[in-house]
Amino acid sequence: MRSKLTVILVIAMSLTAFTSCKKKEVKPPAEKTVNVKVQPAVIKKLMHSIDAIGTLNPYEEVTLSAEVNGILKDVSVDEGTIALRGMILAAIDDTDYALEGKKTEAGLKQAEANLSNTRLEYQRKEALYKEALITKQQIDDVSSRLAVMEAEVDRAKTSLLLARQTLSKTKIYSPISGVIKRKNIEKGNYVKNSEALLTIIKTDPLKLNFSVPEKNAGKVRKGQSLSIKVDSMPENEFKGRVNIIYPSIDEKTRSLEIEANIPNQHGTLKPGSFVHITLYTDTEKETILIPDTALLYEGDKTKVFVVEADKARERLVRSGQKYKLQSIVNSQEPGVIEYTEILEGIKEGEMVVTVGQHNLYEGAKVNVAR
Repeated sequence: MRSKLTVILVIAMSLTAFTSCKKKEVKPPAEKTVNVKVQPAVIKKLMHSIDAIGTLNPYEEVTLSAEVNGILKDVSVDEGTIALRGMILAAIDDTDYALEGKKTEAGLKQAEANLSNTRLEYQRKEALYKEALITKQQIDDVSSRLAVMEAEVDRAKTSLLLARQTLSKTKIYSPISGVIKRKNIEKGNYVKNSEALLTIIKTDPLKLNFSVPEKNAGKVRKGQSLSIKVDSMPENEFKGRVNIIYPSIDEKTRSLEIEANIPNQHGTLKPGSFVHITLYTDTEKETILIPDTALLYEGDKTKVFVVEADKARERLVRSGQKYKLQSIVNSQEPGVIEYTEILEGIKEGEMVVTVGQHNLYEGAKVNVAR
């Protein structure tokens, strides 16, 4: 019996020793490594801006109408013709108006001759009256006729001026330098007074009309610079400046209307074009930028992860304006990338996680993909 107990005790002690050895050999699980991609936070000189959309319009648009009736004997322009200020665009047959001018000119000459004769008569009778050789009634008569003759000359001069002015209206001149937008007439047409003939537009500069939300109204100033792009020429950028800021907010759209001037010396831009606008509201300054994809949002907090050695570190940040720029850190990734301005929380050169950050936590081990 005693020998059996001894055997059992030996076996139990062996099992305990074996179990203890097994526990010592168990290793903790390996720490998980998260694969990530990073980009450095960079500093770039940029200007704060407001993005908007707008429409290009002619700087001036003038509709020319006939001021006299008549048959068009000449039309020297078509749609698209470049017209200089003072250029003759069309002409109405002036035969009748020229004859009327000659008639009124002859009437003036006759009135001036009558006036000259009456003055001579007045001078003679005035001398006779002073010598008491004629009565006062006689000098009064000739004085009255002199006044009538003077009035006749004035009327004749006015008629001649009107005739000449009417004659000049048979020619339609360009009041501005621009381009013919619309032509409503052809040679040989009979036109009436006030009938619209031509529309001419000034295209250098162009007016840019757009609006910004009410929240940005306080950032807009006359003279601020802006750049625009049109869909038909996405590779080109055109510059301009704010010219007019409307005095009130539109009650329906809650936006502020703005007008800018865009130089268009070569006529590259076309009125009516839809444009994308970047309105610069500040002077150029150094700005810390990170790719927009690095940002994580938790309620009202914004955070990013940076890599220090092989560990992920969580950073709360305060972000600012967004910018669409060509890749500024990786020439192997061409194209436009959206960057976000960081006002607080990140320093220049820190390696910000741009891919894989959704799997990270404070202190997580990372492997940076090359």
